[in-house]
Amino acid sequence: MNASVSSEKLLPADDNTNGWSAILPPRVPREPARQSASFDWLVIGAGYAGLSAARRLAILNPSHTIALVDAQAVGEGAHGRNAGFAIDLPHNNDHDPDNTEKGYRHMRLSRYGIETLDELVRVHGIECQWSKRGRYDCAVSPDISRKLLGATAAELDALGEPYEMLRGDALHERLGTRYYDSAIYTPGTRLLNPAALSRGLADSQPANVQLFEHSPVLDIEPGSPVVATLRSGVRLAARNAVLTNNAFINRFGYFDRKLLPFVLFASLSRPLTSDERAALGGSYDWGITPAHGIAGATLRYTQDFRILFRYGFQFAPTLRCPAALRERMRRTHQVLFGARFPMLEHVSLEHFWAGYLSLSHNGAPGWGQLSKNVYAAVNCNGVGIAKQTTAGALVAELACDTGHPLIGDMLALGSPDLLPRRPFLDIGVRSVLAAQKWAGRSEK
Repeated sequence: MNASVSSEKLLPADDNTNGWSAILPPRVPREPARQSASFDWLVIGAGYAGLSAARRLAILNPSHTIALVDAQAVGEGAHGRNAGFAIDLPHNNDHDPDNTEKGYRHMRLSRYGIETLDELVRVHGIECQWSKRGRYDCAVSPDISRKLLGATAAELDALGEPYEMLRGDALHERLGTRYYDSAIYTPGTRLLNPAALSRGLADSQPANVQLFEHSPVLDIEPGSPVVATLRSGVRLAARNAVLTNNAFINRFGYFDRKLLPFVLFASLSRPLTSDERAALGGSYDWGITPAHGIAGATLRYTQDFRILFRYGFQFAPTLRCPAALRERMRRTHQVLFGARFPMLEHVSLEHFWAGYLSLSHNGAPGWGQLSKNVYAAVNCNGVGIAKQTTAGALVAELACDTGHPLIGDMLALGSPDLLPRRPFLDIGVRSVLAAQKWAGRSEK
């Protein structure tokens, strides 16, 4: 099932402007793999799934050696570029008001990941602004509030989950802005700096995990052993491999025509002054997700008084982003930021970056056993921090045949649907995106 990869264009090529990592103290990455070697386990991709899988494999097999390999520095990939929400409830494609068992399944999986991270942050003293502050699911227009927040409230009622419906002054007192018509607040989400969390998880791995950063893998050869060839020519062999490299797994011949890569854009402001904080009002350390996930904006007001603004959702089948699109999105962010916060007209958005995520048509993950000794935990579907922490840990449990009770929940999520071939896929995806953005145009 493998496909040889020889082009630099098929490797991660993220920008160097990730605001979450830019505001952190410098970190010295671990050394790249400089010589060929053999291990018991090889984990490719040091995002949340890879970090979780490596840790769990090490704990389950204390005498085994685990190599954890990433093409970039930890915290610089998609895992360190997201908005910093660990969400405990059905979200995005997980919503299904008519199927409560599906909702409970997603909650069990998400909450397992969150509880795992709660403990790791506490035990290892990971400083990442981790806080249980909940989440505001916000609608700008009454129409979207009625259609989408109404459906969310009905689902939460069916699941027996607590929430608050907020409007008018009650919402303004929480957020400081009057831009939104209404919101549903739920208390279980954790907020965080994702680059800081990723670094902390990487630097607290068990002793039998060896992390290699800046070690891009060009090709894998399934067999006994599995052999990964790095761009440097180094070959890493292992009795078993776990692939946790999200959409880049296509480059190894797995999940071909099943994953949809998208690019999103984020900005991070400078810290607000005391006068600016007073002008904004409301509370702080909050997070907003848009009721309309495609057309709306995601926001954070952080513990260090910065505002994160994420907006812009574009199909990116080549996992590349044109410079002109980046510049257009950067200007759009400043305009939409000003519309929400007119009292902060002099606040600059100091950092701007792009990040990629992977979706499937049916919302299923790429998870499980791919061949005799190759496993995968990819395709976060936009909820990577909690879900991929769980997916990585459980794929380790699956590979070690522990019979973990949540493996059944993961398997019940299914496998990604097969997609049309390009260019028909591109036409279809872009048409659907355009229609959804038009339907949600009031939510910008």
